Amino acid sequence: MPIQHAQLHWDDQGQPLSSTHDDVYFSRESGLEETRYVFLQHNALPERFAALRAGDCLVVGETGFGTGLNFLCCWALFEQQAVAGARLHFISVEKFPLQPDDLRKALALWPQLERYSNPLLQAYQVIQPGMQTLLLADGRVQLTVLIGEASEQLAQLDGQVNAWFLDGFAPSKNPDMWSEALFSQLARLSAPDATLATFTSAGFVRRGLQAAGFAMQRSKGFGHKREMLSGTLETAPLPSWRAPWFARSVLPELSERHALVIGGGLAGCSTAFSLARRGWRVTVLEAGEHLATAASGNAQGMLYLKLSAAHTPLSQLVLAGFGYSRRLLEHWQESQQWQACGLLQLAWNEQESKRQQQLAQAFSSSLLRAVDADEASQLAGIELAAGGLFYPDSGWVSPAHLCRWLVSHPLISVVNCARISRLSQHQGLWQASGEDGRSWHAPVVVLANAADARQLPQAAHLPLKAIRGQTSLLSASDASAALRCVVSAEGYIAPAHNGLHCTGASFVFDPHSSELTALEQADNIQRLQQLSPALYQAMGGELLHGAPVRGHAALRCTAPDYLPLIGPLADANAFGSTYARLRQDARWQAKAPCPRHTGLYVNLAHGSRGLITAPLAGELLAAQLCHEPLPIPQAVADACHPDRFLLRALIRQQRPSSPQPEMPAGFC
Repeated sequence: MPIQHAQLHWDDQGQPLSSTHDDVYFSRESGLEETRYVFLQHNALPERFAALRAGDCLVVGETGFGTGLNFLCCWALFEQQAVAGARLHFISVEKFPLQPDDLRKALALWPQLERYSNPLLQAYQVIQPGMQTLLLADGRVQLTVLIGEASEQLAQLDGQVNAWFLDGFAPSKNPDMWSEALFSQLARLSAPDATLATFTSAGFVRRGLQAAGFAMQRSKGFGHKREMLSGTLETAPLPSWRAPWFARSVLPELSERHALVIGGGLAGCSTAFSLARRGWRVTVLEAGEHLATAASGNAQGMLYLKLSAAHTPLSQLVLAGFGYSRRLLEHWQESQQWQACGLLQLAWNEQESKRQQQLAQAFSSSLLRAVDADEASQLAGIELAAGGLFYPDSGWVSPAHLCRWLVSHPLISVVNCARISRLSQHQGLWQASGEDGRSWHAPVVVLANAADARQLPQAAHLPLKAIRGQTSLLSASDASAALRCVVSAEGYIAPAHNGLHCTGASFVFDPHSSELTALEQADNIQRLQQLSPALYQAMGGELLHGAPVRGHAALRCTAPDYLPLIGPLADANAFGSTYARLRQDARWQAKAPCPRHTGLYVNLAHGSRGLITAPLAGELLAAQLCHEPLPIPQAVADACHPDRFLLRALIRQQRPSSPQPEMPAGFC
């Protein structure tokens, strides 16, 4: 459903109150001191932060993000007490998030927290329903905001929480949140040492938490409140059956957190970035002479959201990935290499128009909104014959420059011209052997080399498909320089950058060549003419057909269901024998652990969506490797798991099918 923002009014002291629940967001006496007393002190966070070692991550969960005051106080305490190499992951649920301007006004009440509130306000953008990941303090602090009803959102979370803040509006004002379903989710997600604290002492809350497995006690409340509750997890709930092929892969104790990432495109560089900010040493092995030589090498790629009104796993991944990518770009100082100029998706035929009408009803107007041809022309700065959907937070990015920034971390080293021909494992270490005789060793390997991954025996079973695409670079004119946003339909064109427009992309079933061709440039020019006859004429019209062939051609990597492959890789032969019973009984609840190649992971098949999905995929892989809460719903992570094809083939008693072609709106 579209996002529902909080409806506020403000009292005489300038404090925010919820119009929906007729309640305050924090104590009128001192919200700051209440947070420190109720949540920080009664979860023993000063001592627990001080006890963290370099590489440790403490996870705090909260019901009711509100103004973010609890988070900011927790962050400030963490920074004061924890060693430099430790990390904080704060997870908070919020059904009615504040608008950015309301959040800014509320946090202005606490100038002593300005050091923390300013970065939060900068990161607090492109917030949509579902899981939203925000990186702060150079990635040392991670904030995951779950937008939606509390128990429903927590039910999708895969992770363990060390300390809980039960906040939100009072049980008498918002009884629906303080439910048995919520308490059950708190217990399910609690780590063995989990603690809990809440400002309320309501009897049904205490009894509900006790029934869920928490040992609860009353303590003196803050200010005028007589009592509050705190507790610890005493009896963990029995785990429900979890498909072993989707369960997390358990790594042995590592003497060094070192990973080889094979592939230096968006997927590989994003993986390296996410691991390095968690303290891993990463060696990126790129087959080309420099990073982003393949599908990530376009001059300009668009942040295009291919969404579904049915909120499919792919649509959920795209929505979460878009928010993460946009917030990540805000940390990048190369303002000349990306632009949040907005994107127009034109309704070029009746079918597309109907699809867009469904999307406009299914998503928030802050994400996308319908515009007619006149408004579309005003937004684009050039004449357009059709309206469509406008995505104000979208835009274009130089993927190659982004890749270079992602691997600029001091823990990341890049080796070029490293074409890997063999992968083997000996005594807990993987050896990646290059065609030139060089080799590299690490306990963990991530394959991020697109369809080339199939050349390695361990990944030969993956149903990857390479589909060629070519973008063209055409000279801008004075008139075409008026283009202000990305315009897309069956192709796309970006605003001029360095005197050139990037347009495309072709879609050719010839995976054997990455050379530029005049034929595909002609196809791109024809798509440009269909996209905007006015822009086509502004750039030279018929003269464009004589333009030099410039641009980039490479091979997209996709999978049959168009979802990427992210996660640990199973031994294909052992998988078939371990779960052979699935051939006769697809509902069999297997218990045997999945036979995996220990320490071998993949981040592949992002197709034409790499700018949207690859950075978040890096976070997903890093969370899996570090046993942290996942940044996407468990069901979406399962849908992206590489073992899904082995499972399907076994149930259908067939080999994984070849992928059908994906028809993208663009190529990046």
